[in-house]
Amino acid sequence: MSVQSCPVSGMAGGQCPAGSVAGRSRSSSRVGPRGCAFSGYCQPGDIHAAFDIPRGVDPEEWLRMRERKSINELLYANIPSVQDISRMKNIDTLNAAEHDLLAVALGAPARQVMIRAEEIGQSTGWKDGYLSVEHGFCPPDYNESPGALANSPGRIWADLCERMPGCVARGRVRESVAALPIVSGAEDVIPDKALWAAVVALGMLCSIYRYEVKNDGNEGVTVNPKKYKPNCEMGDDLGEELVGIPRSIALPYWQVSRRLGRSIPHLTFFDQSSFNMKIRDPTSTYPYIGRFDNMDMRWPVFGERTEIAFQKGCADTSASFQHGPDAIASCQEHVMSRNIEGLLREMVRLKEILERMPNAFHSINTNPNSGENYVPGHQWVRWGKFSAPLSKRCPASSGLQFPPFLVMDAFLGRKKYDSFLGAEGLHLRAWLPSNVRAFIAAIEYHYRIPEFVKQSGDHRLMGVMDGIVEAYTGERGFMGTHRYKVFGILEIASKTGRTETNGLSGSADPSGKAWEETHKQFSEAMKERLEPFRGNITIEPHEMRGTFEECRYRSRVLNRSFVDADPNRSIAMVTLDLQNTGITFQPGDRLAVMPLNTWGECAKVAAALGLADYLDHPVALNTKWQRFAQHLGAVSRTSTPQLAVKDILRRGHLAPITKELALKIHDLLRASSSTVIKVLATEEWPIRGSLGDLLQGAVTDTNPHIWDKAFDLTGDLAWLVDLISVEIPRTYSISSHSQELLPSTVDLTISRAEYQLCATFAGDQKITCAGVGSGFLNPFLSSEDAMIETDEEVLIGVSRPLNFQLPIDRAAPCAFFAGGSGIAPFRSFWQSRLASRNNGGGRDILYLGVQSREKFCYEEELREYIDAGLMEVHLAFSRDSQGLVYDRRTQDLVEREMPPRYIDALIVEQGAAISELVMSKKQGGLGGYLYVCGSVAVFDSVMNGIRKAIYNYCSATMESSEMIINKAFAERRFMLDVFMTPKPLPCNLPTIPLSQLARHTGHRPDSRMWIGVHGSVYDVTDFCPMHPGGTFIIKSNAGVDCSKSFDNLAHTNNPEVSSLLTKYFVGQLTPKPDFHACPELSGLYDLWAAYLRGTVETLVAHQFEMYEIMGASDDGTSERYLRGSENVWSRENLVNIGLGVRMFYDYQSRLLQGGFAALFGPKLQELVLKLSFTLADAAATGAEMRLPDVLGIIARAKTSPDAVVTSREVALVGQFVGDNSGNVRFAERGIFNYAAKSVTLDIELLEDIREEACHGMDAFESVMAMDAHSDEQRVLVLATFLIQTLERMAKRLEVFYAKLAQHKVYQPALERNPARARWNLVRRRVRDGSFFILTQNTVLGAAPAYMPAHTRGADVDFDAVMARIQASIHAAPKLRPAPRTLNAMHLARASTPPAETNAVTTHGNNSAMRAMSSFIDANMRSIRRLSKMPPGGLSFEQIREAVEKDQERPPTPPSSQGSPKLGPRADLERMMRGRGLNSRASGDRAVLSGLIGSRHDQEIVSPPTPPLDAATALGVMMGKLNMRARGGSVDGRGLPSPAVSVASERMRSGSIRSGRSASAIPVAVSAHQARLSTTSLRSFKLGAERGLKVAPTF
Repeated sequence: MSVQSCPVSGMAGGQCPAGSVAGRSRSSSRVGPRGCAFSGYCQPGDIHAAFDIPRGVDPEEWLRMRERKSINELLYANIPSVQDISRMKNIDTLNAAEHDLLAVALGAPARQVMIRAEEIGQSTGWKDGYLSVEHGFCPPDYNESPGALANSPGRIWADLCERMPGCVARGRVRESVAALPIVSGAEDVIPDKALWAAVVALGMLCSIYRYEVKNDGNEGVTVNPKKYKPNCEMGDDLGEELVGIPRSIALPYWQVSRRLGRSIPHLTFFDQSSFNMKIRDPTSTYPYIGRFDNMDMRWPVFGERTEIAFQKGCADTSASFQHGPDAIASCQEHVMSRNIEGLLREMVRLKEILERMPNAFHSINTNPNSGENYVPGHQWVRWGKFSAPLSKRCPASSGLQFPPFLVMDAFLGRKKYDSFLGAEGLHLRAWLPSNVRAFIAAIEYHYRIPEFVKQSGDHRLMGVMDGIVEAYTGERGFMGTHRYKVFGILEIASKTGRTETNGLSGSADPSGKAWEETHKQFSEAMKERLEPFRGNITIEPHEMRGTFEECRYRSRVLNRSFVDADPNRSIAMVTLDLQNTGITFQPGDRLAVMPLNTWGECAKVAAALGLADYLDHPVALNTKWQRFAQHLGAVSRTSTPQLAVKDILRRGHLAPITKELALKIHDLLRASSSTVIKVLATEEWPIRGSLGDLLQGAVTDTNPHIWDKAFDLTGDLAWLVDLISVEIPRTYSISSHSQELLPSTVDLTISRAEYQLCATFAGDQKITCAGVGSGFLNPFLSSEDAMIETDEEVLIGVSRPLNFQLPIDRAAPCAFFAGGSGIAPFRSFWQSRLASRNNGGGRDILYLGVQSREKFCYEEELREYIDAGLMEVHLAFSRDSQGLVYDRRTQDLVEREMPPRYIDALIVEQGAAISELVMSKKQGGLGGYLYVCGSVAVFDSVMNGIRKAIYNYCSATMESSEMIINKAFAERRFMLDVFMTPKPLPCNLPTIPLSQLARHTGHRPDSRMWIGVHGSVYDVTDFCPMHPGGTFIIKSNAGVDCSKSFDNLAHTNNPEVSSLLTKYFVGQLTPKPDFHACPELSGLYDLWAAYLRGTVETLVAHQFEMYEIMGASDDGTSERYLRGSENVWSRENLVNIGLGVRMFYDYQSRLLQGGFAALFGPKLQELVLKLSFTLADAAATGAEMRLPDVLGIIARAKTSPDAVVTSREVALVGQFVGDNSGNVRFAERGIFNYAAKSVTLDIELLEDIREEACHGMDAFESVMAMDAHSDEQRVLVLATFLIQTLERMAKRLEVFYAKLAQHKVYQPALERNPARARWNLVRRRVRDGSFFILTQNTVLGAAPAYMPAHTRGADVDFDAVMARIQASIHAAPKLRPAPRTLNAMHLARASTPPAETNAVTTHGNNSAMRAMSSFIDANMRSIRRLSKMPPGGLSFEQIREAVEKDQERPPTPPSSQGSPKLGPRADLERMMRGRGLNSRASGDRAVLSGLIGSRHDQEIVSPPTPPLDAATALGVMMGKLNMRARGGSVDGRGLPSPAVSVASERMRSGSIRSGRSASAIPVAVSAHQARLSTTSLRSFKLGAERGLKVAPTF
């Protein structure tokens, strides 16, 4: 081969520009890089002799055709044996090196790898992996491999996969697999063309078998677990992956895996999704074949809609990159040939592919109304457990295995892989198919595109490359969209049972929230991808959204032109220059513009601050301004500029005046300005004015000395950047469409936002001002800025709203609803649609509402389209009677006199056509796409009109109309672009306490749903169905402050979200009370608030499955059934064991064993510990302090006979999951009924606990409003109230078990065949021997046939409380080390039983345990003082053991206890009865004794709702307490001085706690004084009688 035969070195003068060897420069090297496409060029000497190539034959073609074997046959012919592999420490070494793969694949460029793959792929069954020009990494024929498998003996695997959903539903997976005959996976049995189908089928069979073994109904609540033992040969000798799996699938799986180059069997993510699909229409290729709507899942495992939608969505994501490999290969070819224009064209093509990919994520929809796209996060948990790796050493099934991720990382030259996901990506890359690995190596190591673009110096190339970076890894690009999608699904999944996922989720996050840790890991990986282009990034990616970081291009305003007949030009078309920027855009895209403040505003500030002579003076920058300066340098591709005063004034935030800005001025001026004080006294924020207006007023009423000191002009002016922050960009819809490869201009339709200046600054005048952004782009015609000719550059950036794009189907009808300047994006829409009319464009209809005829924008342009019959336009003028009406016959707009009307009236008039567009095709409608753009008021008007139109023409009720609209939103056919100038929000409304927010979770029908965000409360009930991220993500945050999630999802900087939130504003959240520097009250507040949040989150988390389980019926038509959900209880008219029965068993086990841990576990124990310590510490020295036995009630409740009965019933449901005898058919309706009743009681309990926690939360505000002499009194009253609230919670748990124990699974009367159900029960009793129990004689000494009911325990002292706390700390499970690898994490996820608490609860419990240990250590001296044990006496462990023995005695039956009714005062007695508390002892008994005194038993009913609020209750309490005198004096009532503690006085008055009647309580002071701290430990050593010990459920 000659040097000139290389297309690169031939043009470079016989030198390889890409090659280099040691000791030589690149320019002098004649040796190409390893893996070069022309491998002969790398060989010294005669290439014909080196490879024995006949003379006269083209070496390139000869080398390509020499070996027709696959890469796997050449490199993986001798995979080590099972025994050798088991001895390896690093199993990744089994995979061939990428350079070797590339050499065998004929090397770089990537086109060579692709050509070779296509040449031999068909004949070898694509065993090296799918790779082709037209189909990329997708199969060219999705039916080829399954068809070959169906014509081979391996058909039995495909047949079983086909009927697997039914086997799962019947609970017969293991039996069906065990019954398969052994069919070899060798070449003479299974042809090469069937390999991919075989590995998919066998991999899924092995995974579902392993899943069934681990989830056989014994992983939750269980009694006498039974394990199924298959009667077949197992594959234990084939490696640890196949241990415990029948040989009938293990052996062929091991064989076909090796034939595909997989040294150990493993199921990949693309096995389950991309290679497990079948195409509906192979001719439907636009924009790519593997679309969600063009695919069906071939072999679903569970057969449920969630699984199918999730896997189809994942396959769609990968298929959307179908043409990416060809575009990348073409880019590399143009780099080799130095073809700038060709490279530019292919890079734009690649950018468009990447920009389209995020749409695939939205095929996975968490909105219940989204039909076949619906993927509820709580059901996704099941698939996550199924797809766990078969062993700890084999690669995990992860989305990181999808080729687009790893290919784009290589294309962009990612250098860092230090993050967890980065390291795992490299690890998983080594296990990809050989063709994919060779392709990645070819683009990563050779002819790197980013390096060539940088060296070229071409601004267009660099701009397009910047666009590719943003499209792939940017906040609004592929990776950013992926991160936010995962965040929402993971949050729901983590709250409903899934504890781990990729990225160390659920293990190391400080808050224990798996979705936040995953979000963090994705952010770290994103920063690594951005590093080659953005440098070291010090902030999180979501913090860049909505800031100057998104404006990465420079532009100039070219023109401002009229678009209507309005002489004031309130709406203008602004044209900006895009020459040499490399910007491309699509219809619906938005342009972010960094506005410049008007020179007039800059002059106001400069004049007031005396900066007129300092405009060019440099300023010392703070961190954010320094980042902005660096950004300016990066955008202009120069060094970081030095910003001067005029730059700060021109680019800083001057208007409107925020509260933060006003407070800064107030502090700087030392509260000396009356103007600033007037501004701070306003009732609305922000203020309608600018910083210049404020300073102009303040400079006249402030002492000059104060002013000069505040704004010192002698230094570096650092105060200026602290006062003025960087302005944020304004976003505007693009109003033009260009068919150029790189558009030269872009049009914006700008409506000038006008407002009246605040009266504080304007006085009696009416001064009209313009908004910052709109005033810059479309200034007043008579303004000074409009007269000033400026050529200043502005920063711009393009963003793509994923929820406002034209449909892929060009033939789909579209309706555009606009108000005023809301017409802006629709101009680009109709221009794009009409440009593609030659391809069969659909119907386009514009519904426009404007004030008058003169404000009708783009009239001439629209009339041209109307006359050509390309569009319909319908108009509504709200302030003009000269209307325009569309005439279908003449296809023209006809003038007609009509009364003024708004757009909603127009919609009602056109209701018949609009209703058909809204309704989906399944409902018989047109399935049109509807777009709304305008202000919030326009949005409301449009929605009201559409509701009325559907009601008039399609539905019988307004509720039905709402459902039709919600379905259109869920199907992503209804899209919004809502904007609004931020309006001032009132700040004088009553605040909303945490308890009121917590009560609005919206989990009950017709209830409201509130969320808290940054101190404000919003009612999002009506917005929930329209939320683009689905309804569940909002519901999962209902009733709590979700500011952190709000920030993580980048909503804080999103003006569209901010605009919508103002519509749903309810009020400000009540801030934390000022506790006057009392750390005890502050600590209790934080602790109780955290507990309240836990109760709300537990309640909300259980609503996801609540309606599906409560909807238990034969046909799933229960009114309580969740809209959009499947009937989980039935499949093909048979009870669905695999879904419905298993779901309820997992749900109830998780609640009983894990959910209650969040409510009655360590968090509650921490509260009991601190409250008990507070009360005991307030008691007199030597007095016996009796406290409510909260922990004892809980302990006895969870080991009570009722709890045992409950556990047995739940365990019985679990037995049906793994029962292969078919007994479930005799208890079918009994299970349905038991599940519905159980869930009803579950939710009632969670609601009751939340209500009690809310009462406790209200107490904090009330106690601070009381007149008390000291904080100690407040703490004492509050602790008394709270500990009794906790006692009520504990009692509710006891009542819950008693109620639930009354329901049974076996209820023959409910079954379809009662007689057969009864006979089946008799047969079971005969088999287990229990039927003949009456034939046996009683035996002396045997246990009695009955067990007396446990009663609630008497009150206990502080030692007993401490003993239980110590027991909990001692028994706390040790923290498991966080999994360090992706495999270990997936295994941990799969092995986690459903009964285990989720990550949030686990983290909270662990934190509470640590807090209790720290509290005990810090207060050990006080605890010993309060304890009855003598110095140097027994340890806490001994005390704990003694108390445990004491608790084993059967308690006194409830009937033997008295029911004291004490209380001399009617109001206090009424309040206490209402709260379920005890009355105060009469006579000289102390108040403290009465408040926590004797109790009476309650029947099995829930405690009554308190008739009084917490404030009234605490008022009564506080009024009856003895108040400490102030100043050391004694008041008129003879109260003691502060030298004598209040608690001591109370204890001397005779406070004794007992479970006996009131008459039996001693009141003599001497009786108390006789009880010294050295009291014997006799009470701890009792326990002669022992009851039945039952394992607790949590």
